[in-house]
Amino acid sequence: MELEDHVGDIIAKARKGLGINTNQAANAAELNLTNYSRLEEDGDLEPETNLSNLGKLLGLKSNKLSLIASGWRPDVDLLIYENIQQISTNEGMEVHCYLVWDEESLDAALFDTGWHPEPILEIVTKYNLHLKHLFITHTHHDHIAALTPIRKKFPNIELHSSSPNAPERQRNSAQKIIKVGNLNISSRETPGHADDGATYIIDNLKCPTPKMAIVGDAIFAGSMGGAHNHYELAREKVQSEILSLPKETILCPGHGPITTVGEQQLVNPFF
Repeated sequence: MELEDHVGDIIAKARKGLGINTNQAANAAELNLTNYSRLEEDGDLEPETNLSNLGKLLGLKSNKLSLIASGWRPDVDLLIYENIQQISTNEGMEVHCYLVWDEESLDAALFDTGWHPEPILEIVTKYNLHLKHLFITHTHHDHIAALTPIRKKFPNIELHSSSPNAPERQRNSAQKIIKVGNLNISSRETPGHADDGATYIIDNLKCPTPKMAIVGDAIFAGSMGGAHNHYELAREKVQSEILSLPKETILCPGHGPITTVGEQQLVNPFF
């Protein structure tokens, strides 16, 4: 699976988040405006690009930018772990949701819905799952487009969200642990990309599966979600609430490939 962002996307997100214009960035990179614009749009890294200067201007790690530009990809395969499925749907933009279940009780939790309910329902039926909880990472449309049909199919499903518009009983709390069979699910507030951004930590999965974090668009493999209005907040929350987890924790984003905390500490230019 391709990364969600090429090196130009990463640079553009940082530049826009900091409010730096393209002329300033092009000067730092020692590129003319045409070549700099091509870098942001296509990820074309000219040999003469001064990544060190550009990284300093944008607060990005230039050595990590070089890793991304050279073709780095995560080394994690979700298929080797039982009782969790990444479900991808596409309506002009691919988005992932995740279905996790307890092996003994077959109680299940869904994290976001993606565009369409059908792939979710197929897996629920295939494994005879009892879908009891729906956790929302944030309320951008691509992540909750199938919310209504899922709720119609499972009228007793319990919703969990950090949206201020959610009823009190549905709102996440740092002190709350949700039991799904033997699984323990907790939440951390990760606003920035979205005001109601939340990350969910899944613990007590079947050995040898490590902890998993369903991160929505807070962080991607090699990048992070766009956060033009709350850029510094977004970076701060990823650093404190996600990258503080054990290195082996698997990060399951809404777009692009899965990765781990350890990988992102080593390669993500934002951190």
